[in-house]
Amino acid sequence: MESAFTVAPGERQLFLDDHHIANRVRLTRTMHRPAKKGAVVRPTDPEAMALQIRTAPAWDPDERIYKLWDISTPASLHAQGVRCVGYYESADGLHWTRPVVGQVELRGSRRNHYVTVRTKGGYVAPFHVVYDATDPDPGRCYKAAINNGGFLISPDGVNWTPLDVPKVPSQDESNLSFDRQGPLFLHTVKQPGPYGRSVCLATSKDFAQWAEPELIFHTDEVDQERGSSIIAAYLAGPMPPLDCDIPDEHDADWQWENVDVYNMGVFRYEGLYIGLPAVYYRKGKRYTRCIICFTEIQLAYSRDLKTWHRLGDRQPFIPCAPVGSGAYDLSKNLPPSAPIVRGDELWFYYTGIKYQGSARYDDLDRAAVCLAVLRRDGFMSLDAGEQAGTVLTKPFKLPGDTLFVNVNCHPDKDQAYWRLKSGEPLSAALKGELGVEVLDRAGNVVAVSVPMKGGDHPRAEVKWRRGHLADLKGRMVNLRFTLRQAQLYSYWIE
Repeated sequence: MESAFTVAPGERQLFLDDHHIANRVRLTRTMHRPAKKGAVVRPTDPEAMALQIRTAPAWDPDERIYKLWDISTPASLHAQGVRCVGYYESADGLHWTRPVVGQVELRGSRRNHYVTVRTKGGYVAPFHVVYDATDPDPGRCYKAAINNGGFLISPDGVNWTPLDVPKVPSQDESNLSFDRQGPLFLHTVKQPGPYGRSVCLATSKDFAQWAEPELIFHTDEVDQERGSSIIAAYLAGPMPPLDCDIPDEHDADWQWENVDVYNMGVFRYEGLYIGLPAVYYRKGKRYTRCIICFTEIQLAYSRDLKTWHRLGDRQPFIPCAPVGSGAYDLSKNLPPSAPIVRGDELWFYYTGIKYQGSARYDDLDRAAVCLAVLRRDGFMSLDAGEQAGTVLTKPFKLPGDTLFVNVNCHPDKDQAYWRLKSGEPLSAALKGELGVEVLDRAGNVVAVSVPMKGGDHPRAEVKWRRGHLADLKGRMVNLRFTLRQAQLYSYWIE
């Protein structure tokens, strides 16, 4: 019998790999991209630098609002050595306001919405913020990392106190997320690697003692080999990208290309870790002057935070939009530290930048906070066509008595239309189907589900035609899913 694995109650089992699969027949694995919803926070301050975020919105359960921090210090304050971040609030995650906090003077007035901390060494700002509901001290529920500058705590996300904690060294990029199940704080930083910019990870259980950052992710020879064709396809698209840094006449006359990782958000999701590497493509006449450069967000995962696997054959998870589309994310997409769960969806707030050329830095409207929405558990699915396919799990101890699935038993749209026109019942066109069998240690079928037919079921409880999980709780079992014209995203047991 195949080696067993553990299924925790309520923990969703995804199909990103074959970790919990004993056998798979006539099923293909597909990566799904989130649907872009456009910009939800646009630049409004004419003096601010490019509007960008690296952190995800934090839900404050006491105030019943989302809070968000950008990294766009006004140019005049930046020139004075003042580091601050813009602060936003929202009740629904779509409509954001900028409450006045008045912590620094801007244009002769303290009626501004910038958050900062003044220390003996100067001003610091909470670039990356998480909400920690596990901390018994309410004054420490908000925690922040400063890029290459230490750590802060706050009771409300506005008034911050520096911690006497050594900083985690980085270049100009970092991300922070919180694994509540650990609990474990995950702080990714940019460091040099084999092919240029790479990702290192520092972790902490208490937000005080941090492990030395270790290299966990970088590009490889495959990325470099594919880079030329990806850059060429980008340049030859139906709407060519906007220019980046235009070389002057003194630049060396030789071509240079490279693919590395600009930054990466890492977050815990249902028993594994998801990574959102911003893969950076560059082509120019010399290293410091690029003719063209663009950044797209890819998808990766790990089960131990050390060994990472790329998903979707390294295709972009959040690609750049074509020039002329009216979007912000034309040339540089930078990932959040984590998505937020909204019902049956995952909301990814990411930075979208139109162009990267320094000649256009005076354009206020060049970057925004964008939103992309993915089905919950929707990173990868196992898909079946007209011919049925099956997936058999490895054996595990049944932790509960109720099985749920996230599955799309999609209809044949053309057939549905013509059946409705002819007066036939719509149900005749809904061909998608999912069935589940439970096997005991000897391989005997001990429970058979009622077939689930037609429609989209993001959290459907499986009903039983023969046998029941209540009679099998605590025993070693396998699950066998049979699909036809359906996509299976996950299952879990409660």
